[in-house]
Amino acid sequence: MNIRKSAVLLLLLFQAFYLNARQSEFLLFLQSQPSIQNIKEIEGGDLFEESYELRFRQPVDHGDTTAGFFTQRVYVSHLSKEAPVVLITEGYTAAQAARENYTSELSSLLEANQIDVEHRYFGESWPADPDWQYLTVANAAADHHRITELFKKYYTGKWIHTGISKGGQTAISHRTLYPDDVDVTVAYVGPVNFGVEDGRHEPFIENVPGTPEERQKVREMQLEVLKRRETLFPMFQDLVQTKGYTFRIPVEEVYDYCVLEYSFILWQFGSGPVDSLDTTAPDSVLFNHFFTPSSPDYFSIEGAESTRSFFVQAAHELGYYGYDTRPFRKYLKIKNARNYLSEIFLPEGMKIPYKKKAMREVQHFLNTTAKKMLFIYGVYDPWTATGVCIPDKPNLLKIVKPGGNHRTRISNLPEYQKEKVLDTLYEWLGVEIKALQ
Repeated sequence: MNIRKSAVLLLLLFQAFYLNARQSEFLLFLQSQPSIQNIKEIEGGDLFEESYELRFRQPVDHGDTTAGFFTQRVYVSHLSKEAPVVLITEGYTAAQAARENYTSELSSLLEANQIDVEHRYFGESWPADPDWQYLTVANAAADHHRITELFKKYYTGKWIHTGISKGGQTAISHRTLYPDDVDVTVAYVGPVNFGVEDGRHEPFIENVPGTPEERQKVREMQLEVLKRRETLFPMFQDLVQTKGYTFRIPVEEVYDYCVLEYSFILWQFGSGPVDSLDTTAPDSVLFNHFFTPSSPDYFSIEGAESTRSFFVQAAHELGYYGYDTRPFRKYLKIKNARNYLSEIFLPEGMKIPYKKKAMREVQHFLNTTAKKMLFIYGVYDPWTATGVCIPDKPNLLKIVKPGGNHRTRISNLPEYQKEKVLDTLYEWLGVEIKALQ
């Protein structure tokens, strides 16, 4: 072998050694797992040493692998082998986890590794030929169980499972079916519904959020929009045509549903101070105020496209909320709002019976478990109407923020509640809790 060939060979060997040395122990672990595919390094938060987007191979039906497989999108941000692990279940897509510097509240508090999982049948986590019968609470929980089992082969610290809204609901169901997967569950604003139209949201909206005077103002706004239908509906039609929205029901009925939705969405997200509501405002001002939060987009075929899977789940196992039409009956085009979810949101022609078993199992588990679980809600949020009902036991803690809505988090709790949450997490986990910025 001549000198030139020897030098080239040495250079190639050096490059191979250098590239292998650059691969961290954690990356080598990921690469060694047959279930993990398509590993892509991404820019993670400052807390982490390395972050990856990957695809995790899952059975379409965990009870029968002959139904085939799909890949589930997962984001992993790694700090250290010994640090705690925060498992985040998204109820929908996990696209937000791809944002640069994305770090969950609990990951920051606990200085933890972070695993963010996209829900099956959302985002990029679809079977090639999706069959709705496999979109179940049990299959979703099994997805998260397999991911937890795999990463427990590497991580040695405590595990905390969390999620927000439907993601919190998902975390509660996962803990119900696999109670030993994690050490602590922290579910934010997660409902436990017992029917497609559960029945508890409507009286909640009528009696709980705000003061009686504020609730009356909201009702008067809804009535005013119905009374002004003659002048506002042409503006509504223009908005629908400009945006290109289409619907499964007549547009006149969509107008009614936007009016019914208004009180729910207003209290859920706190869309402006209630004391500023003005039923005497000019048409254009009233229209923009009202139909910005309660947009016809929500009821459109286009708007529901990205959340169609959620409505299938709601109709099948998760449940949802109804509308009280009685105060508005005189002005409505619809006779009532019963079965609206099926009529408006489900794939056309789909008939799906509601199964009570999944949420009843959750409630039974909450009544009897000794596992450590923390639930956080906002008192104005209509989803708090179907928040968890738990016994008074030291392993369960439910916090309801005064004046809080669906955006309630540990960081925005009043100090006395924040202190209670942080002290409880420290007691349950035995790990240092960082001060919230």
